[in-house]
Amino acid sequence: MADDKKSSSSIEDLLSNKGNAKMGGTQPADDDSGEEKKDKKKGLLEEEISAGVKLDDKLQVIHEKDIEAETSIKAQELGHPHIDLFNFPINQEALQLIPEDISIKEKMVAFLFTGENIRIGTTKIDNPEVEKIAHALAEAQHSKSEVYLISKRSLKKALDIYAKMPRYRKPVAGVEISEDELTQFTDIVKNFKALQGAIEKVNTTELVTLITAGAVQSGASDIHVEAEERGIAIRYRVDGMLHDAAEVEKKKWDKIIARIKLVSKLKVNIDDKPQDGRFSIILNKEKIDVRVSILPTTWGESVVMRLLKPSSIDLGFDKLGLTGTSFEKLKAESERPNGMIITTGPTGSGKTTTLYAVLNKLNKEETKIITLEDPIEYKVKGLNQSQIDHSKGYTFADGLKSMLRQDPDIVMVGEMRDLETADTAINAALTGHLVISTIHTNSAAGAVPRFLAMGVKPFLLAPALNAIMGQRLVRRVCEECKEEYTLKEETLKKVDEILGKIPEDHPDRPDLTKMKFTHGKGCDACVGLGYKGRIGIYEIMKMDKSIEDLILNDKVSEYDMEEIAIKNGMITMVQDGLIKALKGETTVEEVFRVSE
Repeated sequence: MADDKKSSSSIEDLLSNKGNAKMGGTQPADDDSGEEKKDKKKGLLEEEISAGVKLDDKLQVIHEKDIEAETSIKAQELGHPHIDLFNFPINQEALQLIPEDISIKEKMVAFLFTGENIRIGTTKIDNPEVEKIAHALAEAQHSKSEVYLISKRSLKKALDIYAKMPRYRKPVAGVEISEDELTQFTDIVKNFKALQGAIEKVNTTELVTLITAGAVQSGASDIHVEAEERGIAIRYRVDGMLHDAAEVEKKKWDKIIARIKLVSKLKVNIDDKPQDGRFSIILNKEKIDVRVSILPTTWGESVVMRLLKPSSIDLGFDKLGLTGTSFEKLKAESERPNGMIITTGPTGSGKTTTLYAVLNKLNKEETKIITLEDPIEYKVKGLNQSQIDHSKGYTFADGLKSMLRQDPDIVMVGEMRDLETADTAINAALTGHLVISTIHTNSAAGAVPRFLAMGVKPFLLAPALNAIMGQRLVRRVCEECKEEYTLKEETLKKVDEILGKIPEDHPDRPDLTKMKFTHGKGCDACVGLGYKGRIGIYEIMKMDKSIEDLILNDKVSEYDMEEIAIKNGMITMVQDGLIKALKGETTVEEVFRVSE
C-alpha cells in the first residue's frame, strides 16, 4: 500500500510538472504558485490604483487650470487683473489688513502690502463693499490699492492661512498705543489748543491714533467726532463735561470716518443708518475697550467713542465717596442675605460704578454672583455675567427667570425697565436672594412711586426693599492748583440755609460757623480746567416701618416719601455735596450744577 501511495504521489508530481512545463518550464509547488499569483495580482492592482491616482491628479490639475483660465477671461472682460494665489506667496502682513470675518463675508483678501501698494483679491469684483474697503485701506495706509479677480480656490487658500497664524491679532480688534506714544502726546493734552497744530501734521491713521491717545492721556470718558457744515469738531468729555479739543478740515472727513469704521468692524459704505461697533486700545498695562456709535446727521455722521477702562470700576466700596451715616447704612444693607438695594439717577450719574463697587465688596469665593447687563461694559473675575440680546428675545425678565434657576446668592440686574422684571426681582428678594439694580428717577424718594406706577404690588414691594440710593457725580477740585476762595454773599446764604436744615444732633452736621471753600485755578495737571477726577454725592433712604406704611398707601408721593426719609435722618444729595465742598473735595458751583 505504501508503494502504491508513493507511486500515486510520483505520478501526481509528474503530471504537475508537466502542467507547469506547458506554461513555460519548471515551477514551484502549488502553494508557492498561489502566493506568487496573489502577489502579482496585488502588484497589478497597486499599479492600476497608482495609475488611477496619477490620472485623477492630472485631471484635477487640468480642472484647476481651466478654472483659472475661465477666471482670467472673466477678469479681462470686466477690465480687472487676475491672479492665481497658488502661484503667488501671500503676504501675512497684508492678510492682517482685513479682519478674517470681513474677508469671509465679503469674499476678499489682501494678499500683498509693500507700504506703497496694497493688492486685494476678490471673487466678487462687482461688490461695492469691496471697493469701499479697498479705498479705506488705501487712505488709512497712504498707499495705492488695486483689486484683482481671483477664483474660489485662491480665496480658500488665503482664508486657510488665517488659521495658521496663532500670533495673529486682528487689527480691527485693537489699535495699539504704546506708552512712548502717550508720552509723546503729553505736551499736547496739557492744552487742547496744542492738539490742533499736531492734527494738521499727521496722516489719517496717525490722526485717529492721536485723537484716541489724547483722550486717554487727558482722562476723557468719551470722544466725539462730529461732522459740521464747515469742518469736523473733535470734542472730549472729561469728568462729565464736553470740551472742544480741535477742528479738522471738512475735506478729510471721508478718510477719518473710513478709518474709524474700519477699526470698529463697521460697514464703510453705509452712511445713512446708525451703526455700533467696538475696538480696543492696547496699552502696556491694560486694554481699554472702545464702544463706537455712529449716527447719520445733516452734515455727515456723528461718531461717539466711549472709553471703557477696567481701572475705572476697580473701585473699593470705601472709595465711592460715601461718608458718615450714608456709608454705614449702605454697608449694613449690602451685608444682608436678602432684599433689594436700588440705586437711582440719570444716565451718567455713576450708577454702574456703584453697583460694581458693591459687587466687588461682596465678591467672595463662597458667594455666587450673577449679573444681567445691557451691555456688559466691564468683565469682572468671579462674576457670572450675562448679556441681554433683544434681537433674540433675551430680555431682562427672561434672563432674570433663568438666572434664578442657577442658584445664585446675589443677583445684579442692570435696570428695572418693566413690570415683569420688577415682579421677578421682588420675588427673588423675598425668597432669599440679595438683588441689586437701578431705576431711572431723579431721587431716592422717586423710586417707590416709579415702581408703583409700573404696577408693582405695594404689599410685596415694602418688605422687599432694603435701601434706595440716589446719586450724582461732581468734579473733584484739582489738588495741584487748589486754592481757597470766597463765595458770593447770595450763594453763601443759600449754602447756609440748606445745611442749616440738618438737625443739630445729626452726626454729619458740619460746623456752619467755620465754612471755607476751595476751587482750582487751572494748571497743566488738570488741562487748565481746575478739576481732575470725579466723586459721588449720595442720599440713602433706608426702609423702616414709617416708610413701609407710606408705601402701602396708594396715594404715596415722592415729596411725602422724602419728607419722612429726612425726618428719619437722611442727608440729601445736595447736602452731601455741600459737606464735600466744605472739605475741599468739590466746589459749591459743581454741587448746584448737578443737583438743581
